[in-house]
Amino acid sequence: MAGPRRGEHVDALASTTFDVVVIGAGMTGAGVAVDAAARGLSVALLDKGDLGSGTSSKSSKMVHGGLRYLQQREFRLVYENLHERQRLLANAPYLVSPLPFLIPLFGSNGVASKTLVRGYASALRLYDLSGGWRIGHRYARVTRDDVLAHFPTMRTDRLVAGFLYYDARGDDARVALVLARTAQRYGARVASYVRATGVAKSAGRVEAVVARDELTGRELTIATRSVVNATGVWADDVFTMTEGRPSRRVTPAKGVHVAVPRDRLPADIAAVLAVPGDRRSVFVVPFEDDPFTFVGTTDTAYDGPLDDPCATAEDVDYLLSAVNASTSSDLGRRDVTGVWAGLRPLLSPPEGRRLSERTADLSRRHQVTDAGDGVVHVTGGKWTTYRKMAQDAVDALRGTLGPLPRSRTHDLELYGVDDWRPESPEEARLYHRYGADAPRVLELAREGDELAAHPVAGLAYLGAEFLFAAREEMATSLEDLLCRRTRAHLHDARAARDGAERVARVVAGELAWDESRVAREVETYRALVARELAAAGLEP
Repeated sequence: MAGPRRGEHVDALASTTFDVVVIGAGMTGAGVAVDAAARGLSVALLDKGDLGSGTSSKSSKMVHGGLRYLQQREFRLVYENLHERQRLLANAPYLVSPLPFLIPLFGSNGVASKTLVRGYASALRLYDLSGGWRIGHRYARVTRDDVLAHFPTMRTDRLVAGFLYYDARGDDARVALVLARTAQRYGARVASYVRATGVAKSAGRVEAVVARDELTGRELTIATRSVVNATGVWADDVFTMTEGRPSRRVTPAKGVHVAVPRDRLPADIAAVLAVPGDRRSVFVVPFEDDPFTFVGTTDTAYDGPLDDPCATAEDVDYLLSAVNASTSSDLGRRDVTGVWAGLRPLLSPPEGRRLSERTADLSRRHQVTDAGDGVVHVTGGKWTTYRKMAQDAVDALRGTLGPLPRSRTHDLELYGVDDWRPESPEEARLYHRYGADAPRVLELAREGDELAAHPVAGLAYLGAEFLFAAREEMATSLEDLLCRRTRAHLHDARAARDGAERVARVVAGELAWDESRVAREVETYRALVARELAAAGLEP
């Protein structure tokens, strides 16, 4: 069912006293809003941009325990990750699904190193014992022919065999959106494009958040008893805002992914490929709905603008070289159709401890800090564990709000879960994006030719999906529609650019865009595509 429009939520911010204002509507912040609202608290959820527009829409789209964290002896982290993976599989089964991962074994003269094989087998056995088995499969040794059946371009000159294990995948941006809609279901007010600019305190305790509506310029004072800072890589900005002094609790690390046509890198399951000479691996993952495969991720220190991380030509070449070392695909920049860069909000090392040159060595644990002034900060972590991070953050509000009910999110079904199931391939595609809303999207597609058409050439998205996003899912711009409500931009940025005007005209009536606004939206989106492709050394 349709919820209140964005303007109604913004109006409510200025006329309500909230128990908690959550700053940051990525995975963690939206998760905090769900947890708090489900416990009966009055909640406002703000973000200076679109829902999930930061790190939460630019991940590897995987819900996983992190096999490599075992190498770092982060056993508790892996256990927690795998536990939370199962919670997502149970609470959002239409959004998150199991995904097999292949580890190829290379050697010489048909024999792989016994040390290498024992190492992988031990790690995978420990992974299963840590909770991996709960997905319904245990790891297995597979033959050379099995590897090639799943991944036909794997190099045959050195391929010996492989291992198969299971994790899960999900569309990160849509999970963030569904969390926000779940919070709304429990009464939370959700306002994208509302920037927190300050806090007001009385007797050393927070009493309001000062904010600005970025779409209208309206200044807001939002009365609240507490605040949760869930802004990810921007957390230090809120620390500084609330403490009045510079902060450096977070170390951003850049992760880059590229998409290529499936026929250039054919795979029906994911694969883990070692990067020669770099003690790292990259993932190769087939997109679910469209004929593309993506490769990622890099893991490098970042000190540029937090609002606009871009992939570089070196990032792209690193990923393509890693794939080419293990396959015969011979990928080049000419093959790249989409590229995205995100920033991981890693915890900075404790004061006095030297920062490793490798951001991959920094912990992926999260930390909750009760500042004692009514502000709780949740930093670090990864999106797989958003629910636990949210629970810990809301638990910490007891220092300000007093006794609270226990968290309900352990088995709380997210928005869109019901008994409806698809009966055709198109229904299945929509079900895995919209859940219970899929029949409504199908019904909308029957209302006109442009709604049943595919405005972005080569991609499966219906015009109705864009209209539904504008009408029901709080999308306000072409970037929202093409980058997050759908993933057209990530699949094929040039095709999305060429279809941008068609998409804009589908939603223009719903969003009250006149011809001038349509032209401005198209120009702005095309400039985004041009900037990202140029930065990555890709032809426009």
